Amino acid sequence: MKRLKLAALSAGLLGCLAALPAYAGKTLDGIRARGQVVCGVHTGLAGFSATDSNGRWSGLDSDVCRAIAAATLGDGDKVKFVPLPSQARFTALQSGEIDVLSRNTTFTLTRDASLGVHQTVVTYYDGQGFMVPVKSKIKSAKQLKGQTVCVQAATTTEKNLADYSLAHGLNVKPVVFEKLEAVEGAYFSGRCMAYTTDASGLASVRNKSAKNPADHVILPEIISKEPLGPMVRRGDDEWFAIVKWVVHGLLAAEEYGVTQANVDSMKGSTDPVIGSIVGTTEDTGKPLGLDRQWLARAIKTTGNYGEIFERNVGPKSALRLPRGLNNLWTKGGLMYAYPVR
Repeated sequence: MKRLKLAALSAGLLGCLAALPAYAGKTLDGIRARGQVVCGVHTGLAGFSATDSNGRWSGLDSDVCRAIAAATLGDGDKVKFVPLPSQARFTALQSGEIDVLSRNTTFTLTRDASLGVHQTVVTYYDGQGFMVPVKSKIKSAKQLKGQTVCVQAATTTEKNLADYSLAHGLNVKPVVFEKLEAVEGAYFSGRCMAYTTDASGLASVRNKSAKNPADHVILPEIISKEPLGPMVRRGDDEWFAIVKWVVHGLLAAEEYGVTQANVDSMKGSTDPVIGSIVGTTEDTGKPLGLDRQWLARAIKTTGNYGEIFERNVGPKSALRLPRGLNNLWTKGGLMYAYPVR
């Protein structure tokens, strides 16, 4: 009898917990009150976050911000973009100046454990490389022994360069600058033999800043792992969950063929997984403190992850980067969406 009573009590308690409304969290409350998601982005990195001639932000990182705004506020344009240099990005997040940092930032142990931030989901798997002038005839990073290398301060890039130089006895001479523009200017003026940053960044800089992109080559060596993605402040688990699930939702949408163009018609699908993505068979918004159409709006605003990648950095974009590690797990890549259910 006692066991039956305990079982009934447990079942009743679980039922009560399941019936409780989702707690939105102070960050989402603030966002709703001001009517904007404040998103920290790069000061200008083509393909990831940069302004066009009309001052509109575009890029993979910027699109993540728009997807979050569409999911939470119903409008992907309700974003205030705050361009941040590398030295100021974490302070801006810690202080509450921004709600989310979506700025090609590497996930590392130290950042995760000591900066008061949460790393959410990887949106781009990258790795550090080197770019040199074609006329230098350098074919490998191992040929940079004793050479000058331009690098930005206060980045994982600077430490990776020192580690790689030491490990391979290269004795490279870092030429360090705080601002990205200064790094680029020094390299293209010939002050450094090489320029090092994430390989995607090198492609972006070559396409945007070189007088003739064909005069510069990105060397084959990738010397680090750079998992990049949005970060949020610690202390608000509800907001952390929202940002995390927006990204997983965009990945799941690609996996199941839900696109910017067909998301509305997919609401008639009999596939329960697609139904949970578009909000017809299951209300996945409720536990996040959102409405059931949160993910459908995000997809309609930016497209799924594959569409975001292709438009901004993929083989048909100006950067022409291969999908590579950033392909879906079903196609040999590392992108694996958690179940949206």
